[in-house]
Amino acid sequence: MPDSHYFTSQGLRLHYVDWGNAGAPCLLLIHGMRDHARSWDWVARALRDKWRIIAPDLRGHGDSQWSPDGAYLGPFHVFDIADLVDTLGCENLSIIGHSYGGNVAARYSAIFPERVRKLVLVDGLGPSPTVMAKWNANGQVSRTREWMEKRRETASRGPRRFNTVEEAVARMAAANRHLSEDRARHLATHGVRQYADGYGWKYDPEVFNFLPEDFAIESSVFWREIAAPTLLCWGNESWTNNPRTDGRTAFFREQRTVVFDEAGHWLHHDQFDAFLTALSEFL
Repeated sequence: MPDSHYFTSQGLRLHYVDWGNAGAPCLLLIHGMRDHARSWDWVARALRDKWRIIAPDLRGHGDSQWSPDGAYLGPFHVFDIADLVDTLGCENLSIIGHSYGGNVAARYSAIFPERVRKLVLVDGLGPSPTVMAKWNANGQVSRTREWMEKRRETASRGPRRFNTVEEAVARMAAANRHLSEDRARHLATHGVRQYADGYGWKYDPEVFNFLPEDFAIESSVFWREIAAPTLLCWGNESWTNNPRTDGRTAFFREQRTVVFDEAGHWLHHDQFDAFLTALSEFL
C-alpha cells in the first residue's frame, strides 16, 4: 500500500500517495476529472519496482482540499503540480495523465520541458476539434452565462448521497460496463466518504463546471512546446476522437499513438494488460 502525504499549494492542503522506491526515477500519475489518486493503483503496483511512483489528488478531488471559490481552472492545477514536483525534488520525471489530467500533464510538460523525460496521455487531449468549433460558435458571452446557470443549478441541487457504499459501487459499475466487480468496488470505496446524511463522492461538484477561459487558449499551443517523446492512448469506444484521424497528432514533435479495441475513456481499466504492455515498452 502507498504512503499518504500532504503538501500546501496556493493556500490549499493537497494530498498525494507515494509508492516508495525513493532512489528510482520519478513517475507522476495524474488522474482525470471526478476521479482520484487510487485509480492508478494497478499501474503503480506493476511499475513500482523500477520507479518512484507519485499519484496526487488534484484540488477538489480525493483527499485534497476543495477550493473555497471554485478555482479549478487548468492553470491552478498546473501550478499545484509544479509545487508538488518542487516539494518532491524530482528534477527529471515522466508523467502519465488521464482525461483532464492529461491536459494538466501536457501543460506542465510544455512549461517545464527540461524536467519531463517522457509523457503519456491517456485519452487526454480534451475537447475534439468539432466540440471546440461549437464552443467558438456559441461565443464567450453565451458560454459564460451557461457557466453561471450551471453553477447555480449545482449549488441548488445539493450533493448526491448514497445510503450504502454498495450503491456507490453499483453506480460506478453502471458507468463503465468494462469494469470488473473488484475494480468497481476499489474505485468506489476510495472515491466516497461518509457524511452525516450518507455516503457521497469525494470530489467537489464544482470541478465539472468549466469556465470558457479554461479553453480560451487552444491546447495545441502547449502541445507544440512539449519536448518529451509522447505516447497517445485512445480507446475505440471512447466518446472522444481518435487523435490519429482528426489531425491532432501533428501538433506533437515526437509522438506514438496506440488505439485500444473494446476500450472506452477509461482504457487503462478496460484493457489493462494491453495498456501496461504499451506503457512498459514506451517508458
